[in-house]
Amino acid sequence: MAPKYFAPIGGLPGQTELLTGRAVFTTAYALIPKDTMRDIVTSRLPFWNDTRVWVLSRPLSGFAETFSQYAVEVAPGGGSDRPELDPEAQGVLFITHGNARLTIDGTPHDLTPGGYAYLPPETDWTLHNTAKDTLRFQWVRKAYDAVEGLDAPEAFIANEADIAPVSMPGTDGAWATTRFVDPDDMRHDMAVNVVTLQPGAVIPFAETHVMEHGLYVLEGKAVYRLNQDWVEVEAGDYMWLRAFCPQACYAGGPGPFRYLLYKDVNRHMPL
Repeated sequence: MAPKYFAPIGGLPGQTELLTGRAVFTTAYALIPKDTMRDIVTSRLPFWNDTRVWVLSRPLSGFAETFSQYAVEVAPGGGSDRPELDPEAQGVLFITHGNARLTIDGTPHDLTPGGYAYLPPETDWTLHNTAKDTLRFQWVRKAYDAVEGLDAPEAFIANEADIAPVSMPGTDGAWATTRFVDPDDMRHDMAVNVVTLQPGAVIPFAETHVMEHGLYVLEGKAVYRLNQDWVEVEAGDYMWLRAFCPQACYAGGPGPFRYLLYKDVNRHMPL
């Protein structure tokens, strides 16, 4: 069965609904539930037509500082010929709904759900929705940390369906990661992967590490341990973790729990 991916669709809650929600912002993590991604909190971007974005994270001094992440919605006929204005920014696109016509250095590529594109700094790229349905995708942006003697990575496209997940040691596939970039490729200073936990699977210890995270839940539900709190999360929720925030997880079922995961990797710590 093909994976299902959740994406925000906006709207507003009714006047009869309660104010109670799950949104949390702490010094260690933030939980941005799907029901906070409403019409009134969208943004527009320069040189993007018929497009709106939910800004899920951005660098904040004293919190997570290495990346930003958007949930993007492009109406039929919309898109951009000047999508990225920062010459230092690299990006990853992950398609959740619809079809994207991505052109890189003049070569067109059609991306469907599960489609993944890595775009290094100063790449000549455009993106348009040439289909009849709304295009929705996740866009992760990070300033590239260049290293003398290492070439910058080249642009590439892939699809999750074509990549075999790698089981975590000793889990027999209950916890697996779909990796779009070889972890030993030192040219890359960030990793954006898909993590899948089968019903009942766990992350069995409180991971505590230097990498910052953005976790956008694509499918399913779970109970996540964030710092000293247990929080329920489901498809469409976003978790934003600063460095060293302890984290663990129980996948709740009845289907797989899956999320798109950002982390910064492969570089010295700035002093």
